Amino acid sequence: MSERVNRRDFAGMLSALLAVGGSAKSQAGAPAAAAHPLKELSSGVFKPQPGKGMVGGHESHQFLSGMLAAGNIRLEMHESVQQPGAPHEAVGTHKHSEIWLVQRGVATLYLNGTEHRMEAGDVGLCCAGDEHWVANGGDTELAYFVVTVGPPE
Repeated sequence: MSERVNRRDFAGMLSALLAVGGSAKSQAGAPAAAAHPLKELSSGVFKPQPGKGMVGGHESHQFLSGMLAAGNIRLEMHESVQQPGAPHEAVGTHKHSEIWLVQRGVATLYLNGTEHRMEAGDVGLCCAGDEHWVANGGDTELAYFVVTVGPPE
């Protein structure tokens, strides 16, 4: 049985993830991104940036990317759209954690060897180091937001 997560619960999860992400710097050592410093984020409203269009059945629009004022937490958010039948992204692992919020459609979220079904309104969480990918698991367009939190990579 899957539980639906409302926006208030999602915000609480994000706050907790930000707190956990803050301790990642001491565990990860010196950030690899030091050669390419990220801009410091400040409070405000962020509009989606233009994407590159639909490529291989995928399209993405970034809202924000940078470092929080604490200087040790990278935060990024984008919206992704996948067409039916589009290949899933490459299997990956990261030093950061990821949260997915499905807007419309059906997603298949692969986590450490297990596939999970996500529908509109569902939230998926992938903790740092987990092997994962996301695919369109339905026959309509899939749209979801992705929030990444963790050390610079």
